[in-house]
Amino acid sequence: MRHLLSVRDLDRGAAVGILDLAEDMADVATRAVPRLPTLRGRTVANLFFEDSTRTRLSFEAAAKRLSADVITFSAKGSSVSKGESLKDTAQTIAAMGIDAVVLRHPASGAARVLADGQWIDAAVINAGDGMHEHPTQGLLDAFTMRKAVHGTASRGTGLDGLRVTIVGDILHSRVARSNIWLLKTLGASVHLVGPETLLPAGVGAWPVTSGTDLDDALAGKPDVVMMLRVQGERMHAAYFPNEREYSRQWGLDDARLARLAPDTMVMHPGPMNRGLEISSAAADSARSLVLDQVANGVSIRMAVLYLVLSGSEGRGAV
Repeated sequence: MRHLLSVRDLDRGAAVGILDLAEDMADVATRAVPRLPTLRGRTVANLFFEDSTRTRLSFEAAAKRLSADVITFSAKGSSVSKGESLKDTAQTIAAMGIDAVVLRHPASGAARVLADGQWIDAAVINAGDGMHEHPTQGLLDAFTMRKAVHGTASRGTGLDGLRVTIVGDILHSRVARSNIWLLKTLGASVHLVGPETLLPAGVGAWPVTSGTDLDDALAGKPDVVMMLRVQGERMHAAYFPNEREYSRQWGLDDARLARLAPDTMVMHPGPMNRGLEISSAAADSARSLVLDQVANGVSIRMAVLYLVLSGSEGRGAV
């Protein structure tokens, strides 16, 4: 695997293979010294043109656990504020000698442009491009679901028959898009819920069902309820009346939490707007997998870095 740009580039075998490798990487964290020499001498550059906490720190931790050197770039306080382009920034970093670029960028398709090889010769991992995709988030979400369902028998399995409801700002969510396509590949079914104004045009052609009534969706007892952040920074119009109205109709509040089936998993990619899309009781409940998602993100990103920099063979090195 040379790059990871979109989950739509992964067939079922490739997706399950990444999840299985992440299981091996998770085992590394239990060792007295949670580190592998696999990527010693390699350099990973994190290029983040948008703010990030979880994804950036997760990739840093993943690279360091594989013994890679890490360069972290943030657009704030850099020459980007002076007008420097993605091309010039990438080529400047590449001139320092790098093997992989982890890119987060506000423009959809930026990672694929960087990966075409005209500007730099390095592996590219898409860490979120505009409203397009966030493939490692989709993978870590699938990994989290699989572990919760299958436990120690996870290896080699998909998510066949799992019913996932994704709620909220679907329109602006690259997380939702990556989840939709990856979950379909792994055999799960997906139902989208949100205000009509936050459901994308053409959603009827996606491999999902959709609606606007959260209570009706929850009455169907989904296996997973994934709440999405309301992305106010991407909104330039009034997509819903106000925050109180949004929370009343589409928030996972305490009353809705109480009506969920006992084994329903609650997920959120973060950062959470507590009291808006999810209540504190729901976020901190025993059924919440929010912190599991964060922990599993390191294992998934270790697996992806290993694959793009070491090839698909050699799992015995883990």
